Amino acid sequence: MYYVYMLISLDKYKHTYVGYSKDILKRLDLHNSGKGAKFTRGRKWQVIYKKKYKTLSAVLKNEYILKKNKKLRVKIKNKYLY
Repeated sequence: MYYVYMLISLDKYKHTYVGYSKDILKRLDLHNSGKGAKFTRGRKWQVIYKKKYKTLSAVLKNEYILKKNKKLRVKIKNKYLY
């Protein structure tokens, strides 16, 4: 199983990051320890969205859609914040 996930930074800016992984908790630990994606280094993160997929091709397709769809990202972010 694969997951698309969205993180929110725990600082005052509330940046978001979208990625995919087989193990979200392990990946979150990497992001929070500064060993994840370059954009996530130096911040603490929390998972605010995740969705499960059976195939790698499905997860990659949906990760791309979520990364490019700013309106959807803002909607998920606002749902978490309020």
